[in-house]
Amino acid sequence: MAVVWVKLLRTAAIVAVLGLLYLLAIQKHAERDSQREAPVELTAACAEKLQAYALSASEVYRSPYLHKTTGRVSELSGYSEADIRAIQRGCNIVDDTQGQLAKQGARERWNATRFSRSTHTSCDHCHQSLGDKQDSAGNRIVGSNGLGASWVMADMYDRFTGLLLPYEMRQMQCFINSSNGFKPNAADDLLRDITAYSRFLSAALDLKIGHRYPEQGMEEIPASATLRRGDDYVRGAHLYREKCAACHGVQGFGTVVDGKVLYPALAGPESFSLDSRMHFGRVNTVMAGFICRNMPLGQEGSLANQDCRDIAYYISTLPRPAGDRQGPLVAAWQQLMMGVMPPLTRYAESLGRSDTPHAIP
Repeated sequence: MAVVWVKLLRTAAIVAVLGLLYLLAIQKHAERDSQREAPVELTAACAEKLQAYALSASEVYRSPYLHKTTGRVSELSGYSEADIRAIQRGCNIVDDTQGQLAKQGARERWNATRFSRSTHTSCDHCHQSLGDKQDSAGNRIVGSNGLGASWVMADMYDRFTGLLLPYEMRQMQCFINSSNGFKPNAADDLLRDITAYSRFLSAALDLKIGHRYPEQGMEEIPASATLRRGDDYVRGAHLYREKCAACHGVQGFGTVVDGKVLYPALAGPESFSLDSRMHFGRVNTVMAGFICRNMPLGQEGSLANQDCRDIAYYISTLPRPAGDRQGPLVAAWQQLMMGVMPPLTRYAESLGRSDTPHAIP
């Protein structure tokens, strides 16, 4: 009889635990549904972007961009109120990944900090102009990493991994490496909302599924696009101090004012990891292309290809978090360097500012 009671109690305990987990799941689902149905307060940039593309709830969507640039009018399936909220949330995440502009109550829902170790990284650092960079005439810019063009590639062959990666998995790579963070679940609303926004951009720009467009991906600069003098650390260090340090800091730790990131870190604990494709040591063409295309601010296109490769090479030598491909020894070394290098650099800078004949240039 005692054995029977023990079994009954054990069974009851298991049922109670499962019941509590079920109730907790119901509560979490209810919270998620309420968040999905809540009105979205847009950032200023997103409000301007979505208004320009005439996002509204209707049965038919007509792109004002298509009519303005080609004179044609196309009718696509419209968007429901739920679709619009997802697109708006996705735009907010791209514009303000760290939630600096979000109200405190909406902070965790708005941004993606739960998947990012870095407090600097944001989607729009690489996907500029909210993933839709254009010139003053409205022409989409070649190699500008457009989100809409990336979405229509569907399952895109990734030459770095040799795999066909759906759009959600490509986003996961961004959070793991570019944000030095964690991989979101494929069903997480974060990926769902960014995908909804990217898909809307493709519709607004009249991009067709399966086509490759010039703005898809980043325009890269291989060594063959230079005079092949070789990538040089000294030239890169000089150019970085001359062209980049005013914004990103002498040590590459970025610029933060009143808790808001004005210019992101290119090195140190808040930067991208060793496994990011922006890291010159991982892929030696991407960061150079980004620099030549987008930097320095206000002087875009002023740097020669070799200059961009030299700067990218120099940045790659600065300490940063290890990625998934490195072992504990590499991770420990990078952590040590991130602690040791800043004071050494500040000391060298103090010598450089002195009037002694032995000052470091």
